[in-house]
Amino acid sequence: MSRIIVYPGSFDPITNGHLNLVERALHIFDHIIIAVARNLSKTPLFTIEERVAMIRSGLQDNPRVTVESFEGLLIEYLNSKNANVILRGLRQLSDFDYEFQMTFMNRRLKRDVETIFMMTGYKWFYVNSRIIKEVVFAGGSVEGLVPEIARRKLQEKYQERKGKL
Repeated sequence: MSRIIVYPGSFDPITNGHLNLVERALHIFDHIIIAVARNLSKTPLFTIEERVAMIRSGLQDNPRVTVESFEGLLIEYLNSKNANVILRGLRQLSDFDYEFQMTFMNRRLKRDVETIFMMTGYKWFYVNSRIIKEVVFAGGSVEGLVPEIARRKLQEKYQERKGKL
């Protein structure tokens, strides 16, 4: 029986911090499912299809990683995959507050679910998708902070917005 972990998130866009967690989790788990969430409470910059494609490209189609989208409760998605372990990344203490609440809500919904927390690699403590977008739309460079495909796609979105002004 293989050890599977589900790494959920919006990944709008994927960052090198996300990829660092995937890489490190592959030392512990046989297979990772990156579950790109359709979160109705957020307005993403990229479509779900764009996010899935960027992640696949950033991982160079690693056969030990599945990338797909989902909507609804994470617990229902876990059930559909016969999985009971969730991967969550932590950068700072404020991340823990939210993740702590989600962990226990998920446990209430599915008693045997476990959440594994991993600290983001030290090079990525300050990197998150929101700040990446802010830097790009202010005209800055995020080279080396996101996979090259994400950097190019962000630049395209920036040029589109700039053209509309």
